Amino acid sequence: MKKVLLVMLIFIIYFPVFSQDRPDALQKYRNGEYDEAVKICLNELENMPRNLDSYTVLGWSLVRLGRYQEALDYGLAALKISRYDTRIIENIGEAHYYIGNNLEALKYFEEYVSLVESGGRVDVAYYYMGEIFIRLGEFNHADIALTTALYHSPNVARWWSRLGYAREMAEDYKWALDAYDRALRLNPSYTEAIRGKSRVQSKLAA
Repeated sequence: MKKVLLVMLIFIIYFPVFSQDRPDALQKYRNGEYDEAVKICLNELENMPRNLDSYTVLGWSLVRLGRYQEALDYGLAALKISRYDTRIIENIGEAHYYIGNNLEALKYFEEYVSLVESGGRVDVAYYYMGEIFIRLGEFNHADIALTTALYHSPNVARWWSRLGYAREMAEDYKWALDAYDRALRLNPSYTEAIRGKSRVQSKLAA
């Protein structure tokens, strides 16, 4: 009995030390050390090939590194393990977006927001959807998507400016001006919004 208690005591004392020494991919990612996060995740996947947490951080890190095709490939592999892991679905959407696969990206972002509805990266997903609709020239749809993104995160100057641009392209100049103004209230020196506001004011005055 004494030997068992001694072993348990040693485990309690030393196990936290061993845990702290273990590389933390998520912390590396949060610190902006994306290459290190990738290395840790790949090592984890060698030992635990079905570890969805490792796939998730790996995908995030690869996207930040601009290695979009790799992020897509690993994401699709992860979906074979868990088809409805929302973290993986959103990351695949981002990878497709940066590669330029607009319709595929839109499909995954739409699936993501239908599964999550609020919280997570819903705001970001709607922002990307707005940008995709701008690429496709569907400016009214872009307005809806960007407005929804801003409903979830109203303090992003760039998003307000992009909403202004979508409305400008749809020739909705009054509300485009309103969006550009909102962007400039958040960031008075935001060049894109300053230029957009100037263009819209000229069109309203014509």
